[in-house]
Parts: sequence; structure tokens; C-alpha cells
Amino acid sequence: MKITFPDGNIKEFENGASAMDIAKSISPKLAEQCLVAKVNGVLTDMDTPIPTDASIQLLKWKNNDDRLDKEANSVFWHSSAHLMAEAIESLFENPKFGIGPSIDHGFYYDIDLGGHKLTEEDLARIELKMAELAKQSNPYLRKEVAKADAIAYFTEKNDPYKLELLQDLKDGDITFYSQGNFTDLCRGVHLPNTGFVKALKLTSIAGAYWRGNEKNPQLTRIYGITFPNEKELQEYLFMVEEAKKRDHRKIGKELSIFTFEDEVGGGLPLWMPNGAIMIEELEKLAKETEDAAGYQRVVTPHIAKESLYLRSGHLPYYAESMYPPMELDGEKYYLKAMNCPHHHKIFGAEPKSYRDLPIRLAEYGTCYRYEQSGELFGLMRVRCLHMNDAHIYCTKEQFAQEFRAVNEMYMKYFKIFGVEKFVMRFSKHDPSKLGQKYINEPALWEMTENMVREALVESGIPFVEVPDEAAFYGPKIDVQIYSAIGREFTLATNQVDFAQGNRFDLHFTTSDNGTDTPLIIHRAPLGTHERFIGFLIEHYAGNFPLWVSPQQAIVLPISDKFNDYAESVRAQLKAAGVRAHLDASHEKIGKKIRDAELKRIPYMLIVGEKEMNEDKVSVRRKGKGDLGAMAVSELIPSLQHEIKERL
Repeated sequence: MKITFPDGNIKEFENGASAMDIAKSISPKLAEQCLVAKVNGVLTDMDTPIPTDASIQLLKWKNNDDRLDKEANSVFWHSSAHLMAEAIESLFENPKFGIGPSIDHGFYYDIDLGGHKLTEEDLARIELKMAELAKQSNPYLRKEVAKADAIAYFTEKNDPYKLELLQDLKDGDITFYSQGNFTDLCRGVHLPNTGFVKALKLTSIAGAYWRGNEKNPQLTRIYGITFPNEKELQEYLFMVEEAKKRDHRKIGKELSIFTFEDEVGGGLPLWMPNGAIMIEELEKLAKETEDAAGYQRVVTPHIAKESLYLRSGHLPYYAESMYPPMELDGEKYYLKAMNCPHHHKIFGAEPKSYRDLPIRLAEYGTCYRYEQSGELFGLMRVRCLHMNDAHIYCTKEQFAQEFRAVNEMYMKYFKIFGVEKFVMRFSKHDPSKLGQKYINEPALWEMTENMVREALVESGIPFVEVPDEAAFYGPKIDVQIYSAIGREFTLATNQVDFAQGNRFDLHFTTSDNGTDTPLIIHRAPLGTHERFIGFLIEHYAGNFPLWVSPQQAIVLPISDKFNDYAESVRAQLKAAGVRAHLDASHEKIGKKIRDAELKRIPYMLIVGEKEMNEDKVSVRRKGKGDLGAMAVSELIPSLQHEIKERL
């Protein structure tokens, strides 16, 4: 049989060879590193025979660019859930098992322990048993099972949860996976053997209703994480502790940046004055950058008729993420979930010539998306979001330059915010899903994906290609950035749209007096206020650069008799464009300094008799300590420079 590799190379193997056989033929070291395979785009156990010609990807813990492979990690962690279940079954009497999936970081298993309440000592015992079982390197063995046999097996084990899951399955869809002395109902796939798990930690215990229904029994949910080496486990645990300190929800509350209120609604943040300042500074940065790049600003309404979203194709495809419609005068109106259709209408409102292109329409538009309540998470997953949106309408000849210019804008922002690690995820379509998940235009898919790839290569920007994650109307780039402690964030998106131009009958007059449809680039380099400010809080741990800090300086008189001078200093700073405040409380100077430190105010300006007589202030810079005395006339230009240059 012929096996095609991702680089296009084709090699012949005996029919029925497994992914492990293929990996071993390349190198024994590769075989030791491979966790799972993708055969014709489907995740497959490494030891599963491949019956005929196929394409193959061999997935390791990390990609060749040293980034974690999410699909391989998911298999690793799901296999670890089975390992934990095996340990529990060997330590406790008659445990009954719910489900044990992988999650973004690690795994959990829901377990009925018959009323036994787990303790920290129990977790330690389970960890030790897991480590012991992992060292046995027992293979994960897959077996297809008839439904009647599966029911008989779990009836004998008296496991009502597995029996309930079997009710929804039919013959031909049921598989068991076994390792060591443990067998589970599972679709798979799994690691080759337990020996891949070299480091592990059970992280927490929670209660969880079976199938999320509070009328069902409450099970014990045990969370854990595993790694192929101890070093990565320790790095992860350090990051978790550091992330707790930097949690944007905690710091956002401490610094009075945002709040949520039940009476307003879940996922609907209220921006407090400090948060509003940060929003204004980010908008100012975006407007300056976009004005220099030739963007024009537009404003669009918060609602629109159903017909607009039917025309764009967002309905019914995107309906689950939109708020339900409102009925008015016999028409259905939806809260705006995206700005795209509105911008297309603006482009089409007046005739366009090739001489007018490219046209770049920008808006910090407010959108509303109905995230499930269980998925809401601080500013990272909200229902009201303010998006740094823009749509570029260009010719095919202009596309490469416009796409590169957007990428250069990303690079500028990364430099300003100190983002040193990033990667572009180039999301492509799956040809087998044309007409279902993707617009059925194979030639346009091939053309635009090639154009995006060429622009990325020419830009020299690191990127990875990801199949079957494109937008329904074209390929896209998801911008993945990493915070100061290594946490990964999806910052923004850069999408190519070859469908909406036709859907909205957008066209321009060509140089030969014909007509053509523009290509559309949808870009959002700063993402949304919500997600980006959440990222900034965690990235800087609340110690923001001066230009974006809500409070830039605070004047601290050492006693009440210097309040008038302190107020004059504050007034001078404010007149010079510095956000300065005065602490005129009766607290001692040490307490005032500690309070300012807790508020993470960049500059503390202390004034006493000596400073007042010399028209100076004693300057303390957060993170740098005492900088000595400085004349107010000297300090102001220094602060203005730091703010203007966004240092």
C-alpha cells in the first residue's frame, strides 16, 4: 500500500502495517516519541492496522516547532484518566465510573465511591499507584464488543453509569479499552502504553452531578495532569501558581477595572472608570495606527434584521452563538454578533472603482454572543464584546501586500506590549466537508489558501497549518500569543473571505470598464477589549506600562501641611496630560506608599518641606524603587516622553 506523508512524500508498505510499523521504519527514536497517528485525517491508535493506501501524520507530544500538539496532548491526558481509574479500582472497593475526558490542561474522571469522601491522603495514594502502574508500560488494547456482551460485562460489575451510556449505543459502535487489569467503555484513541506517563499530579477534587443534571447522583470529580517528563510537570505547576497570582479576575477587582453584577447578567462586564481609561488608551493606539495605515472609521448599529444574517450566511450556521431574535412590526431583529455584514453594506452603498481600492473600514464595534453559562470566564469568555474590527476590500493583485501589512501591524503591537512568543495558526478547510461546514467553492479555497501561505512565508512569520478549522467562508489566521509566564491566549483573527462579496453583490469597476468582486480581509489585531485587557492584566500582573496604566502618578504629602503644595504638583501633572492623583488622607507616609504599591501606581511622588521649598518631588518608580529628588519642571517632560512613546 502507498502511504503519503505530510510533506508529500509517498512510501510503500505491506498492507495492514500500523502507524507504529511505519514510525519504526523511519527511525526507532521517532517510534518512541509518537503518541498517536492521523490516518486520512482521523485519529488512530498507533497499533491499528492500516488496510489500504492512506495519508498519515505521526503526532508527538510537541510539534517540530517545539509547540505542544493539542491532539496528541488530548490523547495523552485521556489515556491518563484511564490510568487513574485503574489505580482507583485497585485501591477502593467497588468504585463505579462515569466519564473521564481530557480537558484543556489535563483530565478528570467522575467516580462514585459509595459515599467515601476523598482526602489529600487518598490523592497521594492514588498518585503513587498511578506511578507504579505507569512503570509497567502496559499496552492500551482496543476491542470491539457486541452490545449484549458490553451490557453483561457492566451488569456484572454493577456499574449503572456505563450501563446508561450503553443505552445510546448500538452494535458496531461499542469498543472497550483495557490496560493492565482495568477495562473501560471508550471510543479511544489511546497511547501505545502506560509507560509514556513519566510525571503526574492530581490537582483537585470537586463534586459533579451525573450528566450535569442536579436530579442525578453527585459523583466525585478528580482532576489531574500528566507529562512525559518531570521537568515539564514542575514548569506547569510553577505556571499554575504564578497564574493564580496574576488571575485577571482577582487583579481586575483589586484595581477597580471591571465588575460583574447578577442583575445586569452573566458575561456582561461593567467597566469601571479605571477600565474605561484602559479602553480609551487601547482605542487611541488602534486609531493612531489605523489612521496611519489608511483606514476609515465607521459606526454601525447594535441590531439588524434577520434577513441581513441570512444573506451573510451566519444564519442558521451561527444561530447557537447569537441571542434569540426580537419581534418588531412583523420583522425579526437580532443583536449584532459580528460587524462583517454591516461593513459590507457600507462598502456597497456607493459605486466603487478599482482606483478606490483597497478600502479599509474600521470600527470598535460592540457585538453580543450567547456563550453558554458554563463557558463564561471573567473577561476571557463574555457575552458583550468590543471588537477591534476592520474589513479590507481589495483586488487579488493587492491581497498579498494588504495581508502582509496586517501582519506587520501585529508585529508592532507585539513589540509595544512585550509579546516575545507568538505563532500564527493557519486554519484551512477540509475538502470532504464542502457544502456542509464550508462554502462549496473548491477552486476559491485552493486559490486563497495558497495566497495566505505565500504571504506568511514572505513575511517570515512563524506559522503552523491546521486542517478543518477555517471559517465557513474562507481560510483564517488565529494569532496565538504567550504571556510573560507562558500562558497561551488566542488574541485575534485574520480571515480571508471570498464568499461575502458575492453574497452581498459587492463589485467595483475594473480598469477595462468591466466589473469584479473584491476579496475581503477581516482582521482584528487587538481582538476585543475584554480578552485583550484580561491578557494585559495577567501578562503584567497589573503592573501596567505608564501609558496604559489607569493611575499614572500619585502625590503623597508626608503631612497635612504640605497638602496645598502636593495639590499644585498634581494640578501641574494633570495639565500636562498625566493621570495624577493626590492622597490627602491622614495616614502616615509609609501607609500611603504601601497603598500606592497595592494599587500598582507606576510613580509615587513624595513631598515634604524640603521638596516644597525647592519645588521638587522625591520620585519612587514601582519596580525600581527610589529615584531621588527631581524638579517638577524636569519630571513632567520625562513622563510625557514615556507616555507618548508607549515605553
